[in-house]
Amino acid sequence: MASVAVNHLESETMNDFARIMQEGTSGPAHIRGEPIPRINLDQDNLKNSLGQLVLTLVKLLHELLERQSIRRIEAGSLTEDQIERLGVTLMRQAQEIDRLRQEFGLEEEDLNIDLGPLGQLL
Repeated sequence: MASVAVNHLESETMNDFARIMQEGTSGPAHIRGEPIPRINLDQDNLKNSLGQLVLTLVKLLHELLERQSIRRIEAGSLTEDQIERLGVTLMRQAQEIDRLRQEFGLEEEDLNIDLGPLGQLL
């Protein structure tokens, strides 16, 4: 990994981020002495590792879509028919994410990646 000159960053937050990245630690979990959850991209488990990464991103997008849908419903910009279709679509999407998660042998918490100092993803 390339060395980052931490003392040249103007933002204190970015300074902390650069220091953590240099140390290869994951912030709070590392400080508390807890094991640091990471996506395991080893050769033997590549399918599940990539599945975990992709499903994590899909789950994040799904949650963002749900939040945006709620905002649009509360703003009154959708018809009753659109609300119904949106609800069914989001429900089916959640079921498919869950099915794929089970197929890859992942638990719900496996999709909530620890981003170190930024906290949990989901």
